[in-house]
Formats: sequence, C-alpha cells, structure tokens
Amino acid sequence: MTLTQPDLSVFETVESEVRSYCRGWPTVFDRAQGSRLTDEDGHTYLDFFAGAGSLNYGHNNAVLKRALLDYIERDGITHGLDMSTTAKRAFLESFQNIILRPRDLPYKVMFPGPTGANSVEAALKLARKVKGRESIVSFTNAFHGMSLGALAVTGNSMKRAGAGIPLVHGTPMPFDNYLDGQTPDFLWFERLLEDQGSGLNKPAAVIVETVQGEGGINVARTEWLRALAALCQRQDMLLIVDDIQMGCGRTGAFFSFEEAGIVPDIVTVSKSISGYGLPMALTLFKPELDIWEPGEHNGTFRGNNPAFVTAAAALDTYWADGQMEKQTLARGEIVEAHLKAIAEEHPGTFAEYRGRGLVWGLECTDKSLANKIAGRAFELGLLIETSGPESEVVKLLPALTTTPEELDEGLRILARAVRDCA
Repeated sequence: MTLTQPDLSVFETVESEVRSYCRGWPTVFDRAQGSRLTDEDGHTYLDFFAGAGSLNYGHNNAVLKRALLDYIERDGITHGLDMSTTAKRAFLESFQNIILRPRDLPYKVMFPGPTGANSVEAALKLARKVKGRESIVSFTNAFHGMSLGALAVTGNSMKRAGAGIPLVHGTPMPFDNYLDGQTPDFLWFERLLEDQGSGLNKPAAVIVETVQGEGGINVARTEWLRALAALCQRQDMLLIVDDIQMGCGRTGAFFSFEEAGIVPDIVTVSKSISGYGLPMALTLFKPELDIWEPGEHNGTFRGNNPAFVTAAAALDTYWADGQMEKQTLARGEIVEAHLKAIAEEHPGTFAEYRGRGLVWGLECTDKSLANKIAGRAFELGLLIETSGPESEVVKLLPALTTTPEELDEGLRILARAVRDCA
C-alpha cells in the first residue's frame, strides 16, 4: 500500500497530547463498513481492532443501521434520562427474553451512564453499599476504566499515575497463573482473609475479568473462576465480573463467564451492547442487591435511546437462534491455527499465543517487537493494537461478523508483518 501524507495539522495543533490510537495509525479515516475502514485518500484497511471491542457486529452493520435510521426518521426519542420510552421497553424485553431467561439469570438491569467506567463505578458503589465495607479486591494486570474508582482497581502503573491522587480502598491479588503455577490458587488471598494480623480489610467485593484484554490477553481457566466464585461465597464477598470488553459474544457465549458455569453477583457490560458503537452501558445485579434509593446513582446520558434501538436489533438478529456462539468459536479456531503457524515459523520470537473465541494475543519475547509488528501491519493495510503492561502482546480483536475470507486475509497480513519485523 502506498501511503500519502494526510493533513493532520488540526489534530496536532488543537487536540490534546493525550490522543493515542491516531499516533499508531497516522491517517484520516472517512468511511467504514463491515470489517473495513477507508481513509480520505481511498486506502482501505482491514479492521482487527473493532473499536476496542465496541463493534462486534462490524462498522455500520446494515440491519442495525436500518433500525436506527427508521427510528430517527420517525422522530423517536433521542435523549431520555431514565424516562420510560418505547425504545427502552423494546431493549429490556429483548434482553430479558433472549439473554437473561434462557440462561436462568435473574439480574436486574441498571443503566448507569454511557461508558464502561460508569458501569464499574456503579458496581463498586453498590457492592460497598450492600456490604457496608470499603475494600475491593482486584487482580494483577486488571483494567477496569479511567475514572478514579475504576483506576483504583486497575493494575497498569502508567494509567494509575494519571490519577494524581492516592487510589485507595483497592487491593490487588495474583491473577490466574501470575505465579506460573508455583503456588496453589488463592493460597495468599485466603490466608490474608483468615489471618487477623494480615492488615487486609474485609473486602466488600472482588472484581475480575475472565480474559484480561488490556492486561495482555490473560485467559483465566474455568476451574480458577469457579474456585474464585466459591471463595467469594465462603468469605461473604460479592463477585463482580467485568464483561465490558469480553461480553456480548467476544469469547463465544454472550457472557464470558458462562463457560465456567458461575453466576456473578454483579456484571458490568458496555462496549458492544449497543451493537453500533453508540455509547451504552449496563450494570446487572441479583435482585436482592437492588437496594438503591431512587436517584441515588444517576446521570444525564443514561437514556441513549438510539443505542437502545440498535442494541435490541443486535439481540434480535444475532442472539435469538444460538448460532453466533458457534460461529465465533469456529472462527476462533481459524485464528488459533494461523497463530500456531506464525509461532512455529519464528521459534523463540513469541513466548506464547493465547485467547478464546475472537480475542487473541501473541506475546513477544522482545517486548519492543509488538509495536513494530502493529506498525508494519498498518502499512500493509491491517489495524491491530498491542496490550500488556509493556505493550508486549500483539492483540487481535476482529468483529464477530468478520468472514473466514477476511480472517484469512488479515492473518496473512499479520504473518507478513511478523516476517518483516522479526
């Protein structure tokens, strides 16, 4: 691909230095459809980033777009706070009938605000209110958001430092395999809980990702998750699963914790719940935890009704017949086979490849290599990002609707990028 120099002057002079993704992808995107973006100069890029997991059904999905346009054209409610609207009713009915009831999940649904961080903040606040305790346990390499409460349970030191104040009332524990299997699961955690001299305040809750996306595609074993759920029950702690990036089918099942057979007390959902990239988030919790006073937690943009419209359309279209999970798992096998071949072609270059469903990572032994591979992939027409505490993991997050042919194309580009950089 021959790249011309785009006009980036207004972004560089007016927009804050905090911008990040645009530095790795120095072009001006103009249009997008399905798994492809096109820039102002007509160059097309295959997207294995999917809005950081917000576009599980691709860009401008035709079915969702039609539902949205019809709603806007009839002057449907756009902004509704937490008022009752036809769009909210349709979403809640679809969510209950297609997602919750078939899985025997009794959750109440809270609209905490438009972002994943809003959902996490509401979950932490509710857990503390229910248990009357302040401490929350999180895990090494966790990422839960950029607001202060979410940062307090996030592991990344650079992101934590941005808070500018002490981040309190959070305690990290080792994630699955953090100690390379040398220590029995939860030995340290449970010992601290039971030892009156440990200095650990009794936690209200534990918050966990089943697959740590920003932390490096660290996949928790199902037995580890089940043991964590049992520990929480024994020790009177609530279990919060952060399913913001790994939910909505990313790992196969609609919720990433389904494979483990656990039922968390609280679940945070955002990113692809709207299906169209529109801001929307949910905090789900067991009915007995619903002790909020009216208005005790609120926000201006809880009622993004266009997002309710596309969310309902996504559920009705992709989750009513059970085929999406099978398709995602099958396409995940395609990705795994390609990554295996890449790793075998370059012995010693990669420490590991790992993932579930359609989220995968290649961990580079030379930690600087991942960014080089991502940069070369962009030059070749593929959008991928990196993750991990030192950006040492090449992260693949294609849309669930990416075709097998597009997967093959993107993975061949990745293989070439690795050859050019390794």
